[in-house]
Amino acid sequence: MSPTTLSAGPEHGHVTFLGAGPGDPGLLTLRAVEALANADVLVAEHEVLDVVRQHARQGVSEMHTDADPSQDPAPGTGTPQLTVVDGTSTTAAAPAVRDAAHLVMEAARGGRRVVRAVSGDPGLDTYAAEEMLACAAAGVPFEVVPGIASAVGVPAYAGVPLRDAQGADVRFVDARTASDRCWTEVGASDGTVVVSTTLDSVAAAAGELVSAGRKPDTPMTVTVAGTTTRQRTWTATLGTIAQTLKQAKVLPSPEGGRPVIAVVGERSAAAQRDQLAWFESKPLFGWKVLVPRTKEQAASLSDQLRSYGAVPHEVPTIAVEPPRTPQQMERAVKGLVTGRYEWIAFTSVNAVKAVREKFEEYGLDARAFAGIKVAAVGEQTANALIAFGVKPDLVPSGEQSAAGLLEDWPPYDPVFDPIDRVFLPRADIATETLVAGLIELGWEVDDVTAYRTVRASPPPAETREAIKGGGFDAVLFTSSSTVRNLVGIAGKPHNVTVIACIGPATAKTAEEHGLRVDVMAPEPSVLKLAEALADFGAKRRAAAVEAGDPVTRPSERRPGARRRRSTT
Repeated sequence: MSPTTLSAGPEHGHVTFLGAGPGDPGLLTLRAVEALANADVLVAEHEVLDVVRQHARQGVSEMHTDADPSQDPAPGTGTPQLTVVDGTSTTAAAPAVRDAAHLVMEAARGGRRVVRAVSGDPGLDTYAAEEMLACAAAGVPFEVVPGIASAVGVPAYAGVPLRDAQGADVRFVDARTASDRCWTEVGASDGTVVVSTTLDSVAAAAGELVSAGRKPDTPMTVTVAGTTTRQRTWTATLGTIAQTLKQAKVLPSPEGGRPVIAVVGERSAAAQRDQLAWFESKPLFGWKVLVPRTKEQAASLSDQLRSYGAVPHEVPTIAVEPPRTPQQMERAVKGLVTGRYEWIAFTSVNAVKAVREKFEEYGLDARAFAGIKVAAVGEQTANALIAFGVKPDLVPSGEQSAAGLLEDWPPYDPVFDPIDRVFLPRADIATETLVAGLIELGWEVDDVTAYRTVRASPPPAETREAIKGGGFDAVLFTSSSTVRNLVGIAGKPHNVTVIACIGPATAKTAEEHGLRVDVMAPEPSVLKLAEALADFGAKRRAAAVEAGDPVTRPSERRPGARRRRSTT
């Protein structure tokens, strides 16, 4: 059935044609995020879905307009399949990508809200206009949410402004559909030309421009995977770009069909890219950093690493389980409600979670903390309490640790403290530092096992091989247990991997396991640890630039790794 012959039916939904931008999820517009949050169905290619799905609500259905890149094409077709994913089921449909219009309208039936996401901007997408016309013909209402076009966003991330103070003309060319007349017109101009093409067709596009009148020594930049942490940019001229790509060992290769954005022109600021390449010059750009924590624990740390250009990879090394005997925790929670305690001290996010779950089991909420002073060992624990509806009375002003908490903890005063007891819910393997310090300050402590920590299951084989084989550029150890557990479940990191530790005790454990510690946080804070790793990366990069050496990641220096030339 042709998309244009479908009837809308008695109940039809709504379609949003949404521009997902060139690849960086942070470039989605506010309107795009709003549309995604309200969507019932997402329709897009796999790579685009990776960009938009994090803003979709839980349970949204996905419809893929291309084959899963990890799967082979269907036998006998040789072309991408139209793959429909709804919940846990996956079925193959028509093999033509253009049939996405049919998918979009079928998805809209029954009043469903559909987001048809495309790379870049819908106005520049090859088939978006055709799909919009099909919706209009079928009576399916739609709207358009513009996105940042790749031809504009990628040069900005590559440090190549398209216009200068003289306001030169800017021409955009899609080399895949450009006619001879188009090449002749852009070749005859002296403005900047932005060419959308593929890696293995860059030299041909350069040849077309030279044949059309551009000088072979005209500056040219070529950027692949623009706006992502896989971005790489080469600077050359129209006459030398083929040799530059050959020397970089990217051609010929299986990656030859990857889309690229090339910028050509005397005024394209290619010569100033060493000063303007803000994205690729981030201190940890492209570094694959192993974070041995759960996704919930690592959220803020991973965000910080991304701000430095890194690619965080979370691998849980511990699993949290309830205590073997819950009676002690139950008595403590009841005592909290009946006024047994003056203080409750939380030393981890997991402790907050354990108490919160016990509260919910008894039908209690944050109001049960009324009249009780609450302490948190650090900002992350404090944030978990705030999310529970409890604002802590005490957070260390200095070091975020048990020792830092003791520095600020007031001694027991029988005049001002009607109760002398502290409730301390914590892990079964926690140290005695806090308990001993509170007793020394005159307090009685109910040291209660709120949860048990056990070694997590091993990560996938691919991750284990990357750890042992040097596939990671750095690993952040946030405690001695993360060192022991990671080595236990995945093996020892390769000696090219940069080892960063949160403090002396963790560093000592790492060294006992035969690891070389390269970075240590100036204070025991995960955010300071990430900052210290970024400083290490910046100094390493600066030293390479000063010496005239290629800027490489640690993993690229392991035996057998493909060496890449500097992209800045």
